[in-house]
Amino acid sequence: MKMHLTTAAAGLLLLTGIGAAAAQDVIIQPEQETVIREYVHKQPLASVEVPGVKLSVGGVLPDTVELHEVPNVKYRYVVVDNQTVIVDPGTRKIVQVLQ
Repeated sequence: MKMHLTTAAAGLLLLTGIGAAAAQDVIIQPEQETVIREYVHKQPLASVEVPGVKLSVGGVLPDTVELHEVPNVKYRYVVVDNQTVIVDPGTRKIVQVLQ
């Protein structure tokens, strides 16, 4: 019985970890990415500096950084250190850095 509980507990922890990791991965659909890229190209922004923020997926931008809307898209964008970043406005997490 103890063996079954240990196995079940390990399995539950594994599934919980997978679920948490999957929840952190945001995948922007190709159609949305195209819309975002076209909009950003037509609406260029001045680059801002945000000291201490790592410009990578999962990085969080402070409330002092103004996020700009892309019509009909959930995400916002801003140009930081000459790189366009796509941000989830609810969490302010960077979901993609456009190349």
